[in-house]
Amino acid sequence: MRALELIILAALAAVVLFQLYAVLGRRVGRGSDETPRATPLTPLDAPRPSPSRPGPPALGSGLASLQARDPTFDVDHFTQGARAAYQMIVKAFATGDVAALRPLLSPPVLDSFSAAIEDREKAGRSETVEFLQTPRADFEGVVIKDDMVRASVRFLAEFRNRAKGPEGESVDDRRTAEVWTFERNLKSRDPNWTLIHVDAAEA
Repeated sequence: MRALELIILAALAAVVLFQLYAVLGRRVGRGSDETPRATPLTPLDAPRPSPSRPGPPALGSGLASLQARDPTFDVDHFTQGARAAYQMIVKAFATGDVAALRPLLSPPVLDSFSAAIEDREKAGRSETVEFLQTPRADFEGVVIKDDMVRASVRFLAEFRNRAKGPEGESVDDRRTAEVWTFERNLKSRDPNWTLIHVDAAEA
C-alpha cells in the first residue's frame, strides 16, 4: 500500500508541474506578480478552422515542380514577403483590424481570427504588439496539387504585447515559434498568397 501511495503522489506532482509549464513555459521577461494581466492573443491562440487542415510540407518538397510551372518563383523573395505578411497579420490581429486581415487570410482562417477578435472585444480587452527584433523566417518547402501550391515558412519571433482590460493593464514579452502555410492558385492572375494554416513549431 505504501508503494501505491507513493506512485499516486508522484503522478499528482507530475500533473501539477505540467500545468505550471503550460502556463509559464512560453513567457519571458516580467514576472507574474508585477502587474494584473489581460490574456494576450496571437494568431496561434485563435481557434483553428479545422483539425484536418494541411500541415507544413516536407522541406524542399515540390520546389522544382513549382519553379518549372512558375520560373519567377524565388525562395528568398517569397520568404521576405511572407515575413512582411507575418508581421502585418500579427499586428492586425492584436489590434482587431479585420479589414487589414481580410486580403491576407483564407475564409476559414479569417472566420476563426474574427471570432477570437470578437470574443476579446466582448471581454473589454484591447491589445497592441511591438516586435522586439525582425522575426526570423525560414523557408520550409512547397507542395503542389493540381493548380494549387502551398508553401510553408517557419517563424521565430520576439514581441511585446501591451494589453488593457477589466483586470488592468499589462506588458508581456513573448517568444513564439510557428509554421505558417500559405496558398495560391497557379492559374490565377492574382500573385498574392493567403494564409491557410498556423502550426506550433519547435523553438
